[in-house]
Amino acid sequence: MLAPSDITLHDLTAGYERHPAVHHVSLRWPAGSLAAVVGPNGAGKSTLLKCVAGRLRPMHGAVQGVQPAQVAYLPQISEVDRSFPLTVAELVGLGLWHELGPWRRPRFDQRARVAEAIAAVGLQGFERRTLETLSGGQFQRALFARLMLQDAPVVLLDEPFTGVDARTLEDLVCVLLRWHEQGRTVIAVLHDLALVRAVFPLTTLLARELVAHGPTDQVLTEAHLLRARRLQEAFDERAELCDWHDPHPEPAAPGADDGRRS
Repeated sequence: MLAPSDITLHDLTAGYERHPAVHHVSLRWPAGSLAAVVGPNGAGKSTLLKCVAGRLRPMHGAVQGVQPAQVAYLPQISEVDRSFPLTVAELVGLGLWHELGPWRRPRFDQRARVAEAIAAVGLQGFERRTLETLSGGQFQRALFARLMLQDAPVVLLDEPFTGVDARTLEDLVCVLLRWHEQGRTVIAVLHDLALVRAVFPLTTLLARELVAHGPTDQVLTEAHLLRARRLQEAFDERAELCDWHDPHPEPAAPGADDGRRS
């Protein structure tokens, strides 16, 4: 695995069909970061992640410090087609595409690595199960195993814990922490602010523009969260805060500002 570099966004604007979803975002994730991206519904979180992954070309600005070949990217589970007739072992084995290409069959040692990745996510005995027979949590475990085999210095995860049970969440967070301990840059779009506070030292708060970026306890303040909600409501009268939740919000610090960036 190559060592990751700092990832820098320079005045990034991105969206679809000439409609920007994020506007003029500038920030830096240091190499080896464990970072969360949070914000209300429609805040542009997935759009931002797709730009970093090289899946979406910016309308304006640039992403520096990472190339698509350096990224292991997990889209939202709703974007993944489970109807294709693959077994768990075959799906996980796709993580070796960068080594095998379209025609070569895996060697014995590569098949062993597939088995190790499956075991690492707790799916021993599921190797021959087809994807449509898996629960949501089991399917997400298989996708994490595929990411393991990509051995990429940058791991980007879009809502990786949606619809999984508590045990699966705990196990997959452990996988994520191992990636971070290995020196990879790990960036995840998340909804659960309590989980973000507990696990992620760095957080980016979006509401179509950058509200705050930095240490999590400095970003997830009452003032910043309120500003994110108001910004999003200005774009969409139907915008809701319920796509993210903080059961134990931090109280506003005495004299806290209104979240405006200097």
